[in-house]
Amino acid sequence: MNNKSRSESYAASGVDITAGYKAVELMKEHVARTMLNGHSSDIGGFGGLFELDITDMPHPVLVSGTDGVGTKLKLAFLMDKHDTVGIDCVAMCVNDVLCVGAKPLFFLDYIACGKNYPEKIADIVKGVAEGCVQSGAELIGGETAEMPGFYPVDEYDLAGFTVGAVDKAKVLDKNTMEEGDCVIALPSSGVHSNGFSLVRKVFDVENADLKEPVEALGGKSLGDTLLTPTKIYVKPMLKLMEEVQVKAVSHITGGGFYENIPRSIPDGFQARIDKSALRILPIFKLIMETGNIPERDMFNTFNMGVGMSVVVPAAQAGKALEILRANGEDAYIMGEIAKTDTDDKVVLL
Repeated sequence: MNNKSRSESYAASGVDITAGYKAVELMKEHVARTMLNGHSSDIGGFGGLFELDITDMPHPVLVSGTDGVGTKLKLAFLMDKHDTVGIDCVAMCVNDVLCVGAKPLFFLDYIACGKNYPEKIADIVKGVAEGCVQSGAELIGGETAEMPGFYPVDEYDLAGFTVGAVDKAKVLDKNTMEEGDCVIALPSSGVHSNGFSLVRKVFDVENADLKEPVEALGGKSLGDTLLTPTKIYVKPMLKLMEEVQVKAVSHITGGGFYENIPRSIPDGFQARIDKSALRILPIFKLIMETGNIPERDMFNTFNMGVGMSVVVPAAQAGKALEILRANGEDAYIMGEIAKTDTDDKVVLL
């Protein structure tokens, strides 16, 4: 910590430089968990270094993704629990780059707050580091901005970005899709990090008892259920891509089934999803009933229990399920690819 750097004038305006130094010191142990062989710099410098190993990539392509946690952070504020939203931040980025076949290499975060409470900032970064460990990415840097008067003193925003790499020959190509290909579902852990503006309205979370056990949620509280971190699919999916022809991957985020699955379907084809096969989580049924929300709106807003969809040849579907399950994913077949002369690239049957 730099004990000589202290501005009384800046502190009087609401910015405590020394709190920033303390936060960096507290987060270092969490950042250290993410370091792999490519790491070349210490946290706290002006730039994060990463040594790129392209030994197995004749034609490497870098793939980037950026996102934030959104209004799910409001639940973290209300629950005063800050060590999981960092996982969400990482997940929203690394799951996206995975959709083109890329392996996440490193991650940087950005935290903007009304007041820098070092222990709280360290808790946030603890979650970011955990997300990086789960995805095999290094946390090589970030930024904490104390912005009094812009954010309330007890609130913050959290965003970040990742860079991944894939050999050009292994970039997923949705145009290889054929009629009869299988659509596999990878279960979500919950609401993940989308649709929380609607969730907050439905449950009136500012006035709800978020810690009371809820029978419909198996005795788990509403707050804990909603704060369940977004699942990170990187390691099982990379293993799958090594052994099976993966034609397309969709990360089911904002826009639900109707916006995300079509992004990985070529013209002339559609994904026909069997609704009866879907394992819809209790939280989505509770949202639908409490808010009196039409089913189509639910599927157009939430992941409904499916965090990622994967298209593989029908002949390799059994092997794909075997690999995914061996790597911790209780995957299952939820539909198939069919030809169509309409603009509907996803149909729920």
